[in-house]
Amino acid sequence: MTDAVEEMSFEQAIAALEQVVGQLERGDVALDESIALYERGAALRKRCQDELKRAEEKVAKLTIDADGNAVGTAPLDD
Repeated sequence: MTDAVEEMSFEQAIAALEQVVGQLERGDVALDESIALYERGAALRKRCQDELKRAEEKVAKLTIDADGNAVGTAPLDD
């Protein structure tokens, strides 16, 4: 699995985030490592949020009724 968060798929980022959370919950890491894990977890969470937003925007664009009329909303421009 790649270590660069921005290159991870959603599934890879979720799995890595679960590992980070598990390590932090166990509390068996030193303070410096805990801080690094927290920072990595924050980056992974953002990656997951970004991927979910991108997927929601695609679904909103693709949602149409049987007549071809849009029933979803257009995504907001950032």
